[in-house]
Amino acid sequence: MTRSWQFRKFQGERFPCDPYVHCSPRPDATGKPAADSAGGQDAGGSLPDGLAETLKKHGVDPEKWKNGEWKNWDRDKWLREAKDFVNPVIEGLWKPDRMKSAKDPAKTMAAGDVSGDQGVTDPEPAPVRAEPEKTPYHNYAAPVGKVFFDSPEGSMVCSGTVVKDPGNPGRSNLVWTAGHCVHAGSKGGWYRNIVFVPAYNDKGRSASALKNAQPQETAPYGAYWADWATTSGEWLADGGPTGGEGAPYDYAVLHVKPEKGTKSLEETVGNALAVDFDAPEVSQIGAMGAWGYPAAPPYDGLIMHKCVDRPGRLSIGPSTPAMYRIGCTMTGGSSGGGWFRKGSDGKSVLVSNTSIGPVASGWLAGPHLGPGAQDVFTTMSEKFAGH
Repeated sequence: MTRSWQFRKFQGERFPCDPYVHCSPRPDATGKPAADSAGGQDAGGSLPDGLAETLKKHGVDPEKWKNGEWKNWDRDKWLREAKDFVNPVIEGLWKPDRMKSAKDPAKTMAAGDVSGDQGVTDPEPAPVRAEPEKTPYHNYAAPVGKVFFDSPEGSMVCSGTVVKDPGNPGRSNLVWTAGHCVHAGSKGGWYRNIVFVPAYNDKGRSASALKNAQPQETAPYGAYWADWATTSGEWLADGGPTGGEGAPYDYAVLHVKPEKGTKSLEETVGNALAVDFDAPEVSQIGAMGAWGYPAAPPYDGLIMHKCVDRPGRLSIGPSTPAMYRIGCTMTGGSSGGGWFRKGSDGKSVLVSNTSIGPVASGWLAGPHLGPGAQDVFTTMSEKFAGH
């Protein structure tokens, strides 16, 4: 039996209220920590020397990359190491139809896969039915959007959140998402053509209404290409198709730049969330909310949804940290979407992201963001401080 969380339990405020309600976005209809790498390029230009050299080192012809060489997923050419991230802009690649056809990279596990110390695994929560977010999304969840990328299995989609950058106050270009939305983990490498689309399908239109849609209808702020990505060393080493022992470290940060224009992501959407790396124990948290774009049935990936529930703990193994777990019927595609709670000042902060869930949807689990996650974040922020 499903139950719905009543937002009046948040003292009459919808969750999250601040800072979303007061943002002033202006859609433009036109349009272990990772090591250093050079991941971007100017749209329409040749690849920068650093990026071209990285490709050459792995036997990839940089001149052919934009013309389809990126589709070559041979293991010896699939860049894996943290320092080898590359993601050249291919202008116009992510057209509306390509975005709509992207699949979910669901990280699912059977109920029997949960093991470890039962002292840090709480009873399975009752499902909480995901609710569609109010429209237009830029008025209610401005920092939330979709992450698109290409994998050996085809075009994929996750969710992500614009987060504040202490190195660039008010001008952040950082996006928080899941590690499995940018890197395949122990058996693979970096995904390709990674872009973030804030407030995707801003007005929440149906598939039929979006038939023959113009780019500004699905991507009101345009596409922001990742020119840098960081994820945890644990995800690189231990991440797997069902999360594996890398699941408690399944987080990533993207630094992005617009496919067109120069304005920062935070300035464009009108807001960003702070990240809390010191959240209290679950017993001290009244509720957490998860936001994202579920794409696996019964959802189609077009509509932003949310779930709010009191969190519990989930242990994957005796040697890994306990994860947060909430009841939620969202499915794959919501992966990487931010989990928020109210901070001491009453404002919403990001405390986790969707990582794994069961084969039969009913709950979601996300990593606890501690010192390791903060190191990944700080590495990214310091790399681009003042830029």
